[in-house]
Amino acid sequence: MNQGKVKVIVLRTAGTNCDAEAAFAFESCGAQVRAVHINQLFDGRVCLRDAHILVIPGGFTYGDDIESGRILANELRLRLGEDLCQFIGDGKLVIGICNGFQVMVKAGILPGPLDSNEERIHTPMQKATLINNDSGKFEDRWCHLKAEGKSVWTEGLGSVVYFPVAHAEGKFIPKDQDVLAKLRDNGQIAFRYCSPNGERPAYPENPNGSVDDIAGITDKTGRVLGLMPHPERHFLFTQHPSWTRLSLPAPAGREAPCGRSLPAGKAGPNGKYGHGAKIFANGVQYVKKHLL
Repeated sequence: MNQGKVKVIVLRTAGTNCDAEAAFAFESCGAQVRAVHINQLFDGRVCLRDAHILVIPGGFTYGDDIESGRILANELRLRLGEDLCQFIGDGKLVIGICNGFQVMVKAGILPGPLDSNEERIHTPMQKATLINNDSGKFEDRWCHLKAEGKSVWTEGLGSVVYFPVAHAEGKFIPKDQDVLAKLRDNGQIAFRYCSPNGERPAYPENPNGSVDDIAGITDKTGRVLGLMPHPERHFLFTQHPSWTRLSLPAPAGREAPCGRSLPAGKAGPNGKYGHGAKIFANGVQYVKKHLL
């Protein structure tokens, strides 16, 4: 990886299947991306500290044996916990999507410390989980989300966005009411499922029955984000299921979320980019501003 570049590691292991899409999103925003198998971190061939952003993408790691994300979560907590703790403590960014979110929650990376007197440790306690959807089936659909909280990832995203979900174990449940209250008070709830106009949802707008309609959370710093929906699957406007009917003329030279000029032609309200592009662009821009 070249010096001066935003360096991204996309973590892979058996069953990862959304790594290419996540890599494409960050590369399109100007980052240098490396797909890294977890064994390369275990044996030292790759050092986590050399990157600025860690991505734990979606998939069905290790076949979701035992439960979704549990095996990879245990590997991260027990074998890379100290490195991850240092990585986050150095002000770097982490994003976990779908199975990656499940991994981060079950490893205790999220929600992380909730009190001012609580320190981040490399073997944290689990404070929430994600379990089977209330529908009892795999939910594969597009959902509206209300962006909330204060996170570097969601800055300027807009109040309601539209991302797909694809999971069987996406129901977010905090350990107790105290954890839920602190998530609210700390502004750590990054996304809630909602109706198209931003109101409280019913099924299938909330596709899994998550407590408080929670679709994604951050740690207290806002630099560590996990969410069940897939922003990398709405990185381009043409990934929207109704893109041909929603097309709008985009003026030449319009600034894209990734800071690049767009050609004239038919495109979406944000040029050729979809709602998810801003999340990845935010991560890259944060690193450029604060870590390079």
